[in-house]
Amino acid sequence: MNLVALKECPLFSGITPDNFPELLSCLGAAEKTYHRDDFVFLAGEDPRHVGVVLSGGVRIIQEDFWGNRSILAHAGPGDLFGEVACAEITKLPASVLVHSKSQILLLDYRKIINTCSPTCLYHAMLMQNMVRILANKNLLLTTKMSHLTKRNTREKLLSYLSLLALEAGSNRITVPFSRQDLADYLSVDRSALSRELSRMQQDGLLRYDKNQFVLL
Repeated sequence: MNLVALKECPLFSGITPDNFPELLSCLGAAEKTYHRDDFVFLAGEDPRHVGVVLSGGVRIIQEDFWGNRSILAHAGPGDLFGEVACAEITKLPASVLVHSKSQILLLDYRKIINTCSPTCLYHAMLMQNMVRILANKNLLLTTKMSHLTKRNTREKLLSYLSLLALEAGSNRITVPFSRQDLADYLSVDRSALSRELSRMQQDGLLRYDKNQFVLL
């Protein structure tokens, strides 16, 4: 098991790796391997688990009746997904699709929000961490909405790339999406996105090579 990814997972913030084996047993943890384009969770399913990415990566997506896809978020090593289950909803609102071969740790969400025994010292910490995670995810969705409300493809790109640069503290950034995935994330046409990136490069706003960008 990738203990480095577990240490980076915000759900386990403040918990020492020595306590992971006992805690994971308490949470009914199961490690599974998924391949590209496998679904970990499907929208409409009854929620049972939250997941931690140990290696690889997943996309959180929504699809309409006709199969048009919108990417809500990306999760890489150390990231938690499916935490909406802890709100005890009856149906999952989004699917989780594997982007590349991944090791995923599945945790029984009911064992996170319900204390297992008076002797378990970590449940209060887990629940505090989960509250912070839910608050941060709400902030991320609000931030995404700020991208989507921009008037055109260029403004959406500038909004998104600017955020990545501010988070990285550098004008050199790596976009965690392919062109199609970035188009799905920003809710724009892929061809229009590619054309706009070329125009932005010609206009001296940025340089790029695949998913490596330099903002000018």
